[in-house]
Amino acid sequence: MSAIDTMAGLSDRQRELVGIAARLGREKFAARAFDYDKDAAFPFQNYDDLRAAGFLALCVPRRFGGLDADYATYCLVSAEIGRHCGATALTFNMHSCAALWSGALADDLAMSNGQRDEHERHRALHYRRIVEEGKVYAQPFSEGSAAAAGKAPFGTTARRVDGQWVLNGKKIFASLAGAADYYGILCTEDKPGASMRDTLYLAVPKDAKGLGVVGDWDPLGMRATVSRTLLLKDVSVPEDAALMPPGIYHQAATRWPHMFLTLAPTYMGIAQAAYDFTVKYLRGEIDGLPPVKRRMYPTKQIAVAEMFVKLEQTWALFRRVIGEARVDPPKHARLRCYAAQYTIMENANDLCRLAIRTCGGQAMLRPLPLERLYRDSRCGSLMLPWTAELCLDRLGRETLYDPGESDE
Repeated sequence: MSAIDTMAGLSDRQRELVGIAARLGREKFAARAFDYDKDAAFPFQNYDDLRAAGFLALCVPRRFGGLDADYATYCLVSAEIGRHCGATALTFNMHSCAALWSGALADDLAMSNGQRDEHERHRALHYRRIVEEGKVYAQPFSEGSAAAAGKAPFGTTARRVDGQWVLNGKKIFASLAGAADYYGILCTEDKPGASMRDTLYLAVPKDAKGLGVVGDWDPLGMRATVSRTLLLKDVSVPEDAALMPPGIYHQAATRWPHMFLTLAPTYMGIAQAAYDFTVKYLRGEIDGLPPVKRRMYPTKQIAVAEMFVKLEQTWALFRRVIGEARVDPPKHARLRCYAAQYTIMENANDLCRLAIRTCGGQAMLRPLPLERLYRDSRCGSLMLPWTAELCLDRLGRETLYDPGESDE
């Protein structure tokens, strides 16, 4: 039994949902992961299974027909999916955040009565597509500028024209490119003096005129995310395409920082998978390999002990942080959120490194999962908006300075 199997403190509902994810992962996702990775192909079959299980509506509120998972529950389910297929978990994050951000997270934010009414009408439309039609939402974020790191307005713009939003711009590393039904585009309202406060979050349908998917996709890891480039040229969408009212995304980004930690559960699952594989390999329990035991060697035992300690430390921080997620968290909780992102992303890859060293060369052969886990795990520290470098930068600055303080 591993940490995720013996986890204490989960509600009955959380255990039920994590259990469904575990069953899908064991019986379906794990067996397909090799081919999806090899071909850099999107895991459509996995999404069919998620749809059939109702999981596309995991974070849709119950009154709209969804499973009503809260933030912590989503993180636990996502980690379990990542344990079996990292690319499925990472893309599932992009989809789920469309509902999580516009649902429970948005409910905590300040809006006028008019904004609240407008948001209620708009999100009902998006949720109906997910719940009744099984539609998939993507969340293109990066642009190759400081915008994705939260340091400048998004370069992709939207201007009002006759009751429509007209978008122009480009998104790089756009996961689910060519696979999503709707792309939740973060962009800046095109008006004089526009700033980050003027960020819009608009859902663009895949067949919108002027939307194009370009470029190749042949990366080191997370190959099945198919994160190609999106081009938007005079793409027109109605006002009800908004996943949040104008300006509310910026409020969320400043008041609900844990919204950016939702990439981390994927890598928590990968960390667990590296440990799981190592134990099974040393016990001679890997399907398709001779039942040769390697557990009797002291060096192997010490290595597994080191992995167990690192894994338990990572789980402990992860569990604490997802339990603290809320609007306007105190400073220590915000700092711990950065620390958790950094720790999970770095430790996931380090656990994979230790697994490779401990299991040896034969365990690196395809289609065994270890080499894929290593490649996928290395990508985590590079992911915006909180790369490993940005987490350290924010931790250093915000530990030593309170808001508004300077030395000038």
